[in-house]
Amino acid sequence: MLWRKGIMAVTAALVVSACGTATGNEASVPASVSAADLAKVTLKVGDQKGGLKSLLTAANLLQGTPYKIEWSTFTSGPPLLEAASAGAIDTGRVGNTPPIFAAAAKAKIKVISVSRSNVEREAVLVPPDSPLQDVASLKGKTIGVAKGSSAHGQLLNTLHHNGLSTKDVKLSFLQPSEAYAAFTQRAIDAWAIWDPYTAQAQLEAHARVLADGRGASNGLAFLTASTAALGDPGRNSALRDFAVRVVKAQKWADTHREEWAQAWAEETGLKPEVARKAVEAGRDLPIALDDAVVASEQQLADAFTDEKTLPGKVDFAAFVDRRFGPDLDQARSNG
Repeated sequence: MLWRKGIMAVTAALVVSACGTATGNEASVPASVSAADLAKVTLKVGDQKGGLKSLLTAANLLQGTPYKIEWSTFTSGPPLLEAASAGAIDTGRVGNTPPIFAAAAKAKIKVISVSRSNVEREAVLVPPDSPLQDVASLKGKTIGVAKGSSAHGQLLNTLHHNGLSTKDVKLSFLQPSEAYAAFTQRAIDAWAIWDPYTAQAQLEAHARVLADGRGASNGLAFLTASTAALGDPGRNSALRDFAVRVVKAQKWADTHREEWAQAWAEETGLKPEVARKAVEAGRDLPIALDDAVVASEQQLADAFTDEKTLPGKVDFAAFVDRRFGPDLDQARSNG
């Protein structure tokens, strides 16, 4: 399995809390545990190059956790959710598309919190001297993208808005590090990707943005949890605390961008100028999970179903759990 290979990290996104109805999941919520029992918990957290760990470290929010944290790194959201469904990790954040593919695969995961980022940093890139000048010119061309990633969703909508479908192009399913190499070696014509890779390609490979996520992406990212962790009293209590810390860290990062960029670069090995460019564009900010969020994700899921990329209709609301909503609301309000 991918998560056992110790793959390098990827990007970021963030948090969501649950379904179209406020109930439905509440009956299965375990009671909180004592401080002594919580101290025995090890919360297994999946991370990407967007850096949950570096974000929480920079915001000084990994200090004093009343439980232990064990970190694992993934190249993108789909393998992270595969690991969560299999019970290899308890939680991790991903972009807007991985939960849809996970839901289609009947994965044992829920989204528990949500954030929104600057969609201009989700981009379809081409080399600086590429003859391609607009999305329509992508017809018949090879585009690198991580299957089931947020970039996959943004690319799908970008093509649709320009009279094309994924059947009109050649998709080369590559993880970001592989895609970057293919892009710089001109093995692909274009690359659908997100920050910090967008920033890296612009600064190091002088990539040109052919199209960005405006009008093509909802900019959502989710904190997810395995259903096993949510059903376990100790890990459920740890998840509640962890989700609140993530919200507080995101709010901190928005007002401490230089400090966040430095910490991100140190933790991940990004060049400081790459981290700074990605951060200055605006990162994830926590928002409330409401019916509009669920509806937006449902529209994206339906678009994949209509293209026959997914085998059937996905009920996104069934994979949302907002048991932590009151705690997250308070964290968003109070910082």
